[in-house]
Amino acid sequence: MKNTISVGLLGLGTVGSGVIEILDDHKESIQHKTGCDVTIKKVLVHDLSKPRQLPAEATQLTDRYQDITEDPEIDVVVEVMGGIDHTLSIVLEAMEHGKHIVTANKDLIAQHGAQLFQTSQRNSCDLYYEASVAGGTPIIRPILDGLSSDRISKMMGIVNGTTNFILDKMTRDGADFDSVLKEAQDLGFAEADPTADVDGLDAARKMAILSILGFSMPFNLEDVSVKGIRGTSLSDIKYAKQLGYSIKLIGIADHNEDGASVSVEPTLLPVEHPLSSVHDEYNAVYVYGDAVGETMFYGPGAGKLPTATAVVSDLIAVIKNFRLGVSGSAYVQPQFPKQLKSRKDQLTKKYIRLHVMDQPGMLMELTKIFAQYGISFDQIIQRQADQNDERELMMITHQVSEEDFDQAYNELEALDTIRSIDSVFRVDGGK
Repeated sequence: MKNTISVGLLGLGTVGSGVIEILDDHKESIQHKTGCDVTIKKVLVHDLSKPRQLPAEATQLTDRYQDITEDPEIDVVVEVMGGIDHTLSIVLEAMEHGKHIVTANKDLIAQHGAQLFQTSQRNSCDLYYEASVAGGTPIIRPILDGLSSDRISKMMGIVNGTTNFILDKMTRDGADFDSVLKEAQDLGFAEADPTADVDGLDAARKMAILSILGFSMPFNLEDVSVKGIRGTSLSDIKYAKQLGYSIKLIGIADHNEDGASVSVEPTLLPVEHPLSSVHDEYNAVYVYGDAVGETMFYGPGAGKLPTATAVVSDLIAVIKNFRLGVSGSAYVQPQFPKQLKSRKDQLTKKYIRLHVMDQPGMLMELTKIFAQYGISFDQIIQRQADQNDERELMMITHQVSEEDFDQAYNELEALDTIRSIDSVFRVDGGK
């Protein structure tokens, strides 16, 4: 049995340097838990001329990924460099050479998970990816192991720290979207191109991964309905608060006898709901199990050491499997065929804000359209708009099917007496 496990590290950015730091600082603890030393033998970098601090003299830098994938002494490849197509080819090649894989790459898992897992099984390799969802907040292994005896019916959560920071800052400080986005970029919470975050794509990839694991169905990214936060205004945040809600970008996956649905969208949550208390760049995932009831997993969604902690935890799991002789046996194919709910079977409450002409019978005209599709209301607020001949209405419906709401919405758009439909958000988290 090997006394030393050699690691090839792909990438030496923020997370990669964090992995090195944790392996160095926690060396004795990791040795005690795994029964062997863990050394980083080679690190793939883009620029060899850039000065870097390495964990040991024996660690080699290379700009050729083949130096890692083809090295017979390397047991585990840790991928923290990001990217999709080029990274996919490197990881696949590494597994073909018998390397176990630990990755933090949500894009890779969400888009090519099936191919990666098939390759890992064929080559008896482990493939672990805890850090790909919610950073340093454990959620993958709790679903796979801790809740494996239960039947999960719903998962909802804040899985993107950037958008939570933006909406939280807008709520607490009353700052507009553009100014808070710039602050998030200045602080390093948002990228120079924030599209993946603010348009919900990052969260959608994570929800696709969670849905596969939670419901044991082969979902892909195209199955996730996505709406970002760009259209969320201070007015919506203010009115939501008046109605007893906060606004968060929430990933929601639910499953019942009619099938499953997965979405990412700005959502009104009751202010007393635990997810409403998740602030700044933190993540949290709320899981509903038939037996266990409601559980929540909370923690930092990103950052050098939190994400690196999840990566090294996966590395420890891989080493334990290796020493026990059970490598490559953890993955289980999805049990059920994918069954997506029709929009008729997708039931939810809705918030809608609109400007209408201030004239007698206007509210009755709106109510008639909604009543035609069986839509009733839980709360309604109306106020004088800035224009004297307009009224502004904020309404929260009772539960309604997406199909019925779509039809009512289309009829509202055709009314001459409606000046604008400003916002439509999901409402969730209540009874």
